[in-house]
Amino acid sequence: MSGIALLLNPHAKQHGRDPSLADRLARVLGDEGVVRPVATYEQLHAVVEELAARSVDVVAIAGGDGTNHAVLTRVARVYGARPLPLVALLRGGTMNTTANSFGIPRRRPEVLLARVKRAYAERALVPMRFVEPHLLRVADRFGFIFGTGAIYGFIAEYNRRPVRSAAWAAQVLGTAIVSSVVGGETVRRVAQRWEGSVRFDDGTAFPERDYLTVGASTCGQIGLGFKPFYRSHERAEHVHVLGIHCTPGNFIRGLPKVWRGLPQGGERTYEKLCRGATLVPRFDEVPFMIDGDVYVHQGELEVGCGPRVRILAY
Repeated sequence: MSGIALLLNPHAKQHGRDPSLADRLARVLGDEGVVRPVATYEQLHAVVEELAARSVDVVAIAGGDGTNHAVLTRVARVYGARPLPLVALLRGGTMNTTANSFGIPRRRPEVLLARVKRAYAERALVPMRFVEPHLLRVADRFGFIFGTGAIYGFIAEYNRRPVRSAAWAAQVLGTAIVSSVVGGETVRRVAQRWEGSVRFDDGTAFPERDYLTVGASTCGQIGLGFKPFYRSHERAEHVHVLGIHCTPGNFIRGLPKVWRGLPQGGERTYEKLCRGATLVPRFDEVPFMIDGDVYVHQGELEVGCGPRVRILAY
């Protein structure tokens, strides 16, 4: 079997706000592929194994950053050393940072799926266009954006609200900025720090110290248009790692540079392009975020360059 497989996350916020979305997507796809709702990680793993056995050409994901991360993690695990299928990001969640970073148009999921279907049908005459980034590997998980400290703290604060959106993310950032001026509680929650060191595969290291955040990415954006990982596309099979060691106030004053994708400078940030890195915590654990999902890892944490994935550009 070839064709398109549409994976739906019924728990994604957009599906909750628009219960008919799944039916509309299924009608758009028609007989060009299969539709697979996945409500649990167990279902997702079984579905990806089925799609791999059927040699599906395109996996279309109707969800946001977290859903993309969950699907790509299972795809990378199941496929192993085999080439991954083409991936279509349909922007079906409240946060679509990776879709923005890779230039996916801001259109409704059914509009994007219709474009995927048309491109697939015409592929013999017009080659399908795609971007080809590497996945970021964090332990046994895969995605594009990783962060400890304040990156983790920001997402944890963002997740405190049941109904989330880009506007709420901007509000969290604005509140944290004001809180940093007055010494409020919000900035203490958001600007969590991480203590430890970062060892690289070439023998170099970021020193053991207190960091505002250690982050890594294989895509430029981190959300709300900010581009701290401006070197993420510079070298194949490498990831861009940042060790931001300044105070929250100094970092906030440098946000205009982050917005424009400019370096922060050594007085604020260490940076490195590498194939792999190991975070060595001072206190035995690494709370981290990957593509909007949060975890706590015990002991040293390996971060590195994962397999290439072809993301459809339409």
